Order: sequence, then C-alpha cells, then structure tokens
Amino acid sequence: MIKENILYQNVCGLLTEEDERPISEHATIYILKGNISDSDVAKIKKYLINSINQRECSLEKPEKLEVGTETAEDVKSVQGFIEADFTDPSVVEQYSNEYGLGMDAQDLQFCQKYFRDEEKRDPTVTEMKMIDTYWSDHCRHTTFLTKLEKVDISWDLLQDIYADYIKSREFVYDNKKAKDVSLMDIATIIVKELKKRGALKDLDESEEVNACSIKAEILVDGKPEEYLVMFKNETHNHPTEIEPFGGANTCLGGAIRDPLSGRSYVYQAMRITGSGDPTTPIEDTMPNKLPQKTITTTAAKGYSSYGAQIGLASGQIAEIYHPNYVAKRMELGALIAAAPKENVVRGVPSPGDKIILLGARTGRDGCGAATGSSKVQSVEALTECSADVQVGNAPEERKIVRLFRNSEATKLIKRCNDFGAGGVSVAIGELADGLEINLDKVPTKYPGLDGTEIAISESQERMAIVIEAEDVERFQKLAEEENLESSVVATVTEVARVRMHWRGKTIVDISREFLDTNGTMKTAAVKVAEPTGVKEYFESRISGGQAEEFKKRLSSLKCCSQRGLVERFDSTVGAGTVFMPLGGKHQLTPIEAMCAKIPTLKGHTDSGTIMSYGYDPYLSEISPFHGAVFSNIDAVSKYVACRWRLQQSMVYTARIF
Repeated sequence: MIKENILYQNVCGLLTEEDERPISEHATIYILKGNISDSDVAKIKKYLINSINQRECSLEKPEKLEVGTETAEDVKSVQGFIEADFTDPSVVEQYSNEYGLGMDAQDLQFCQKYFRDEEKRDPTVTEMKMIDTYWSDHCRHTTFLTKLEKVDISWDLLQDIYADYIKSREFVYDNKKAKDVSLMDIATIIVKELKKRGALKDLDESEEVNACSIKAEILVDGKPEEYLVMFKNETHNHPTEIEPFGGANTCLGGAIRDPLSGRSYVYQAMRITGSGDPTTPIEDTMPNKLPQKTITTTAAKGYSSYGAQIGLASGQIAEIYHPNYVAKRMELGALIAAAPKENVVRGVPSPGDKIILLGARTGRDGCGAATGSSKVQSVEALTECSADVQVGNAPEERKIVRLFRNSEATKLIKRCNDFGAGGVSVAIGELADGLEINLDKVPTKYPGLDGTEIAISESQERMAIVIEAEDVERFQKLAEEENLESSVVATVTEVARVRMHWRGKTIVDISREFLDTNGTMKTAAVKVAEPTGVKEYFESRISGGQAEEFKKRLSSLKCCSQRGLVERFDSTVGAGTVFMPLGGKHQLTPIEAMCAKIPTLKGHTDSGTIMSYGYDPYLSEISPFHGAVFSNIDAVSKYVACRWRLQQSMVYTARIF
C-alpha cells in the first residue's frame, strides 16, 4: 500500500514542483457478491488480510492526511537514562517498550555506566537505537558467542568429542590468549586447527566480513587463472513468517549482497525451505499465524520473482515438511559466486578516505529488523513487526552487479559493506574506526524520514564503499554509466569515534572502543544428556520391508513430488547450469546437488562448482547432535554422487570446487 502511494506521489512530482507533491492515501477495495454468510466473510477476510502488515480500513472520511515530521530541534535524549534504576525489572520493561529496545538489563546498565562516566550525559534516542542495532544478536551473534562457564555432559560419546575439542583448543591457541568456550568456538575450532596445520592453503583471508572465500585456479582457454570463489547462505525465517513474498524476496536479495560486496559475481542459487503441511485447511490455521499454504506458495513467488528479475539461475529447490515449522518457517537461500582475484582489492581505510553510498534510496522498510528478529516473539510483537520486512528492488541490485563486473570500478574500492542488518549504523559503522557521517547526504525514497530512521533503516540494494578522495569522481562516473545513484555520505577520520550529523545537529557521538565491546559478555551453563529415541528412529528407517509401511512412506509429504514448486524457478539463466534441478528420462528425478560452470568475462572454461545440502528434521528433533552429523554426511554423499556423475559425462574436468 505504501509503495503504490509513493509511486503516485512521484508521478505527480513530474508535473509539479518537488515541494508541491500531493499527500495521498489509498486502500484496495474488494466487492463481495452473492449469498455470502458472515462466516464466509470472516474466512475471506482471513485469507486476504495479512494482519501482520495490513488492516481493514475504516470507511469514515479522515479529517486530515498530513503526518508530522521530526526536525533537528526535536531530536530528543533518553531523559533520565543515566539516573534510572535498571536493576528494577519494571524500569527495564518501561524503557524497552517506550524505545523498542532489545537490550537486556545487563546491557542497559553497561550503556548507562558509559554515558554517565565517559560522556556525562543522557544518550540521544538515535544513539540508543544504533547501539541496540549494532549489538543485536542478528548483527553480533550474541547467542553463539555466549561464554559457556560450566559444561556438564553425561553422555559418553559427546564427552569424548568435547575432550577432542579441548585438545584442539590447546593446539590452536597454544600460549596465546584463548577465546572463551562458546558455541561459535566449538563450531569453528576445526577450521582454525586445519589452518594452523597448513591444510587450508586455498583459504582467502581478509578483514572484510562478507561471504566465505577460497582461492581457486581455473582454466580459461586452457590457461590457468587465479579466481576467488565465494559462497554464502542466509535465512529470512522471521520476515517470511510475517510477510511471505517480501521476506523470501529479500532473502535472496540479501544473500546476493554479501558475495557481491566482495566484488564477486553470483551465478547460482539454492533455496531450501521448511514448512508445515500446506494442505492444512485454512480454518485450522494457528491463531495469529498465516495459513501454511499462503506462506509456502507466496514465499515461492517472492524468491523466484527476485531471481528472475536480477537474472540468477536457481540450481536446486527443495522444501522440507515438518509439523513444527508451523511455529516458525525456514526460508534459506545459498549462493555461489566468483571473480578474478586481481579484480578484488582489499585496502585499509585511512583518514581522508570517502565513503560512498551506492544504489537504492533509504526508506522506512527494515527499521528495527535486526533487533526485531533477535527478540522473543509474541502475538503483540508480531502485530507491530511490519516495518521489519524490507522491500526488494532486484533491478537496482542488478545495476550494482553490472558495475562490479567492471574491473576499473572494483579496483578503486578499498573496502565494501552491503546494507544488510543495521543499515547505516552497521554497514558504514563497521568500515573504519573513525567516521564522520552526514545523514543529510543519504538519498531517501520519500520526504519525512528523521535522523534515527535514516541511521537504522535496512532498505535493500545499497552498498557502502570506501574510496580514496581522488578516486571519487571517477567512481561516480562509472556508477552513473550504469544508472546508479551514488552519494558521498561519510569521511574516515583519525579520531576513533562514530559521529552522525543530521540537519546541523550531532545526533550520534560514540567512542569506537565502547561500540566494539558489543555489550556485556553473556554467560551460560550447559547440561547435555544422551537423547532417547535415536536408535529406534534408525531401526524404523531400515525396517520398512512391509508393504503397508512402504506405502505409508511414499504417500507422505516427505516423498511427494515437488515438480510444481521447482518449475516456478529458472535454472537456465546464464547458460552455466550443468545439471537441471529435475533430471532423468521423464525429468522427474531431483538432482543430488547443484552444479554450474564458473562464469568468465573472457574466454571459455569448463571449471565449475558443486553445492549440496543435507538435513533431516525428524532426526534433528530427537537429537540435534545426530541431526547435525548426518546432515554433513548427507551433504557430502550428495556431493560425491554429483561428482561421480560428472566423471561419467563429457563435461567433466578436474577443476571442481
């Protein structure tokens, strides 16, 4: 509804002066005809109206349409913050509700101490919103970095594995200061060990936090060339649950931006989703939830729409069904990208460098999404989360894709961040220690945004780029050739502080040292017992010799054909896909993994990549440990099967990554 309103105002703006744009509001009207009962009307409303981001409008004529806008003089401080008693749960709740914060009492006390002792003032609302966004679980992985102070394992198998982890820590950290024991450290320790042993020679390392990257030597016209191959996956479970089309649409768009910000070209995508039973009658929908059929079909449209508009091949599409996905849907996009290594320059920002905002304009969509997805969800929270879902703009991102294929442009970039979670606060805030950010220079979709909204908006299809001052004019000229809007919005400074200015007033002025603390260290105790039912689960899987049991399995959602879903997506874009998603004589057999040739700007190559996945929700429900182990086994088995198939075909080469 908002988007059409903006379009109307922009069209009118062509006929009038910029400041004379008319104020307009409108809604969609449905006319129901026939013998329709009140219960039928209620069902129709439930189907048409997504209560999360839509409402039934009043037929009363409004008194006015004007919406007040905040001025620089109106920017308020969080009054009484440095004197508040955050040991009182009611005070914490009061501040959290009033300012929409996701921080807990510990972080609020930590912020209070900083502003009281260091800044000697109450923080501005923008500062609190920025810190809340910067420190959110979504942006800083607080849950995975929580320090595990006490680990109590009463399961022999896991005790042995945990003992191996401790040995690995001793080897990796040696006499150096070891990182805290955390879920993140447990997950990444093996990679650190392999690196220290010299077994990861193809690993590409940099200070940029974009996609995972490896070095690969590929053959182009028979000659070896150094390439970077990047891969990334992203979930949009929370926004897709709220608004299926937009959530899935921006799942793909957001996933693309990470390797794209690494200046690589994304050429193949995988979509794995988790859904409840989409055949469930609408009247049986869980209260305050959308019907599963609505979510799964509308989300498929959203994801495929973005892929078709930006021009990206969908190599593998699969949906996993489990009753518990009714509580929270899974929407996952995984990508493969590549670029010539020489085109990717990774420099260190220095004082005087300029930061350019490249791409789409900033709107209110996505305000608070990072903290929103990190909060405990409730019925009340969901009805207020419509702004969490960003609005996708695939044609605009396609322009950035084209620009970043131009080596002249990418070689001017010292560092790049995509505008994902956190908007200006994180995308620009992470680029350098000292920053002067002018929010007035940030192009907006429509008038009326205040400084806080501009600072935390997660509107899509934008990049923050560090450029040397003397290269700005040339880079902006190259961007203009792709019809891309670019604006210098910040300068790198020697002073390690993040400052944001809006309409002549400084609304953020925070120490980098404080911001980089990421808040208080969270701690937790872990108790692990041996799961029950694992043995019985595997026995049931191999004892299916009875005809009735076999028939039951074949008739379940787990075994149903997904051809109708798969055919919504285009796997042929770019002509690099090696295996179609559905193969065999009748084109009904799902492929084990997606495979594609690496695209090159010049010359021919038969070098390619394979990406696979594995997951059994029913096993994971019984034992997350076994679910994780067999997910890896399943994924590697599919990779091996796909590679074997390549060996039997005429397209096989030795350079498969």
